[in-house]
Amino acid sequence: MNQPAAPTQPAATLPISAGTGLPPAFEQRLREVLRSEVEFIELIGEDLVAAGGKRLRPLVTLLSAQALETQLLETQALGDQVLDSPAHSPDALALAVCIELLHSASLLHDDLIDDADTRRGQEAAFRRYGNVVSVMSGDFMLARLLMLLSELPGTARLTRAFGEVASVICEGEVLQFQVAAYGNPTQEQYEHIIYGKTAALLELAAAAPALLQDAPAEHEQALRQYGRELGMAFQVRDDLLDLLGREEDLGKPVGSDLREGKATFAVLHLLQTPAEQEVRTILLRRAAQAGDLARVQALCVQYAADQAGWREVARRLELARAALLHLPDTPARQELGALLDRLTPLP
Repeated sequence: MNQPAAPTQPAATLPISAGTGLPPAFEQRLREVLRSEVEFIELIGEDLVAAGGKRLRPLVTLLSAQALETQLLETQALGDQVLDSPAHSPDALALAVCIELLHSASLLHDDLIDDADTRRGQEAAFRRYGNVVSVMSGDFMLARLLMLLSELPGTARLTRAFGEVASVICEGEVLQFQVAAYGNPTQEQYEHIIYGKTAALLELAAAAPALLQDAPAEHEQALRQYGRELGMAFQVRDDLLDLLGREEDLGKPVGSDLREGKATFAVLHLLQTPAEQEVRTILLRRAAQAGDLARVQALCVQYAADQAGWREVARRLELARAALLHLPDTPARQELGALLDRLTPLP
């Protein structure tokens, strides 16, 4: 079938970075924490380390920890790499590993729930090792996370924060299925879902160093806002690309959300236009008929739902950028801003 071309977007709207920008000490610590005498758990852990991925969340944690430092020993020009300086304290590295463990555990569970074939270009763990092994390996990561947290200063505050976010992640995933089942999605529900799916963990990734270091409340709130808005922008962007991107760029089929009955930002925009009934019908039948996806893509262009989505991404990123102004002007703060630049859609 002929599909309309998605709106042309710059490279900045595709995957953030080819490299992780994380110090070797992070990967080494992550590998150590994931060691197990049980071969299948060990193999899943090795796959996690080898696959890498963007590692956005632990990167935000380490940069936030650096941004809270009043002095940095190195002030060299920033590139794509995070400074591997004494600012990466053992506690900050452990906290970044905790963030990655929570994220990775949720992905193991999500892949099974979504019946995904691949993760980061590799066969999904539950398809290679079975459901039980995949779920229990995710639980193993959560257990190791708790062990790491117990060794950090401010254990009670950090454990509570991680527990709250884990609950929000679960609620966001279940709410997404609930909304799809009832078939009457709203913008408020969508924002609740993407906060749980993505923004809550990025908010924690940014703010956890403030809890670790007992930073001033102003700095903690600034980092919370930065992480929350970055996460909301990231998920809206991801949802737009899922509907309007190209499979060769994304590395996965386009339109998976629509086929699962999930109303994302652009679809919700269409539900406020004269195309409402047609779009709602396609959504309820989960784009099961030939041409459904192409029709929704065409309607997105016709009613500028794509443009509305990119404006929302830009708005969220500006809120995140404004939050950074409440932090000391350090190279790490500049690098946190550079992460936003990689997501910003250009005119």
